[in-house]
Amino acid sequence: MAVIKKNMDVLENPRPQIPFPVIEHYYDLIVSSASAYQVSGSDESFEPSMRLAELDSRMRSFLSVATAQFFELGKYRDMPLRLFDLRQNAGTQTTKTFASTLIVARAIRHIQETGENVLLFSPSSGNKAIALRDAVLRAVQTKLVHREQLRIITLTPAQTVSKLRKTELYDDPGLRILNPVFVLDTESPEAVKVVGQRFKELFNHSPLMDSKLWHSLRLENYRFSDQARAFFDFEYGDAWNTDRKTAHVHAVSSAYGLLGYCSGIEELKRQRTQVSSPAFLLVQHLATGDMVLHLLDGNFERGSFPRYTQTVNGLWEQSESAHFPATTWDPDEVLEPTFYTHLPPTAVEMTALVKANGGSGIVVSLHECMQRYAECVQLLANTPVRLPNDPRDLKEWSLVMAMTGCLNAIDRKLLKGIDGCTIHASGSYCRGEYEAIPADGLTVIGSAEEMMDWFRSPVHL
Repeated sequence: MAVIKKNMDVLENPRPQIPFPVIEHYYDLIVSSASAYQVSGSDESFEPSMRLAELDSRMRSFLSVATAQFFELGKYRDMPLRLFDLRQNAGTQTTKTFASTLIVARAIRHIQETGENVLLFSPSSGNKAIALRDAVLRAVQTKLVHREQLRIITLTPAQTVSKLRKTELYDDPGLRILNPVFVLDTESPEAVKVVGQRFKELFNHSPLMDSKLWHSLRLENYRFSDQARAFFDFEYGDAWNTDRKTAHVHAVSSAYGLLGYCSGIEELKRQRTQVSSPAFLLVQHLATGDMVLHLLDGNFERGSFPRYTQTVNGLWEQSESAHFPATTWDPDEVLEPTFYTHLPPTAVEMTALVKANGGSGIVVSLHECMQRYAECVQLLANTPVRLPNDPRDLKEWSLVMAMTGCLNAIDRKLLKGIDGCTIHASGSYCRGEYEAIPADGLTVIGSAEEMMDWFRSPVHL
């Protein structure tokens, strides 16, 4: 069992100065909590048990990229800022590594115990797909499974295709066929969820291969992994300090990461550990600001959405609400296409947590991010995170959104009774840090039926 403790004397519990293997370090604790996340209900869909593969040398190698680290950023208007770097895996540069690693670890256990093949399926705006492909490849490379035993299908919207990374799953012709990348040509990125659900139903009704299809997009799969954030924060951050109120700042679509963090806090409490109850700052963009709207209004009806007026220079402005951008180039802009969820079902739970423990919500615009960009670069100067000199080269805006939202919220006095902010660096990458999958590695489709047709081709079975 991993030891979770925090000594008052930091010299006895120094903060790691190098990337810390979070999943490996807390593996026993994560395993012991697994039963709380077991799938329930009468859905006939396949999902492996929550049990994980045994922690041998191959598993340690597989888990080694799931790391985290804290960095002090100094103070802004007397508010201490800390970076919680969760995007250290060079193969993904997002926190999705955590969940994807444990999803695949469960698939590995199932394959090892039953001999059944598993076909993972992920409709995704991009980052989940990237992380699952990375985890499947690592499982094959570490020889935990054979390439035919564990495969991955992804479905992403055309709007985020430039995010998809060229890896050995493309370079190796055999792996390319075994692990297809589907791109949905649709006006609404969120349609991948509907098409993905339809594909699952079609596949389960008429299986096309000797594999179990696992549609892995379930909240508990992410809670299960992201509880490790809280364990690390307690041992090396300030979650142990019940005299301080820290706001955890996160650019969110459905807030899976923060809900996972909260699950870790609850696990620590079940161990009769004295732990601080966190506050939260939810940061969103104008195209999908529904979690902030729900926090403000208790619904998604846009009652709090301010009226924007276009100025003579073309900029849109508003002064009605401190929770929304004061300026924007477009009141309907899509700042970061990976945040595409409308009416998130997690909003009710997240709103209740903010109301109970403190914090707020804020929406940011690209114009505001650009105004703060140089400031973000300066704040990150003493961390390994580097933003490109030219903002047009930034391909994932999550971290800049979170930092901009945090600084704006402090300026606008939205964080009452807060002693410090921990900014979750959930994602940041730029042009030149990876190579996109070439067009011949993508299969553009318009429906679930077309995905099924692809699999019916003899060369793909």
